[in-house]
Amino acid sequence: MGCLLKAGGGLYSRLRVGAVLLAAGEGSRIGGRPKCLLELGGVPLIRRALVALSGGGVDEVVVVLGRHGERIEPVVREFPVTLVHNPHPEQGQASSMRAGLRALPATLDCVLVALADQPLLHAQDIADLIKAYKQRPEGVELVQPLVDGQRGNPLVFSAAVREQIESESGDAGCRRWQQHNASRVLHWPTSNRRYGVDIDTEQDIEALAARTGHRLRWPADLERCES
Repeated sequence: MGCLLKAGGGLYSRLRVGAVLLAAGEGSRIGGRPKCLLELGGVPLIRRALVALSGGGVDEVVVVLGRHGERIEPVVREFPVTLVHNPHPEQGQASSMRAGLRALPATLDCVLVALADQPLLHAQDIADLIKAYKQRPEGVELVQPLVDGQRGNPLVFSAAVREQIESESGDAGCRRWQQHNASRVLHWPTSNRRYGVDIDTEQDIEALAARTGHRLRWPADLERCES
C-alpha cells in the first residue's frame, strides 16, 4: 500500500510512488557476474530489494535489466513488476534509469531509484525515505540519504524532475540534475548506514562480512567468474 498525505487534520489522496530498480550492470569489477544474484541467507539481493520496495510503500516497480537479463529474469518473474531491457547498458547507469522511468505510469507523484545490490535495506528503510520526501521543505524536489557525509541510495524525486531526466540524453542523470539544481535538493542526514552499503567488488563482500557478520554467497552456477 502506498503512503497517505495528511494536512489540516484531513485525509488526502494517496501519494503514488513508483520505483526504478537498477539491475543492468555488467559486474565488471566482480568477475562479470550479476551482483544482484548474490544471496544473503539464501535469498538473492534483487528479491530482497523487491520485498523491501513493496513493503515500504511503493506502488509500481520497473526492473531494468542488461547483459545478464536472461539469468536474472527467472528470479523475479513471480513479482508483479515490469521488466525492461536496456540494450546499451554500457552507456552508463543514467541510460538504464531513463529506460526505467519511461516504463513507469505517468500518474505517479514521485519516483524512487534503487540499486539491486544493496544487501541490508529493508521495508522500513524505504518507508523512512518516502516519509522524508513527504516532509521535505518547500521547493525541494529530490531527497537523497546522507550517511556520514556520503551520499547513499535509494533516492526519490518528484514527477517534475522525472520529466526533466527522461528528456536528457547521454550520461545525464540524477547527479547532473542535482549539480544544476542544488537549491532543490535535500541531502537528508541519517545515521542509518544501510543506505550507504552496496556491493561492487569481492572486497566489498569481505568487508561486509567482517563488519556485520552477514556473508553474501554466489548461487552455485555463479561461484566461478565468467570468462
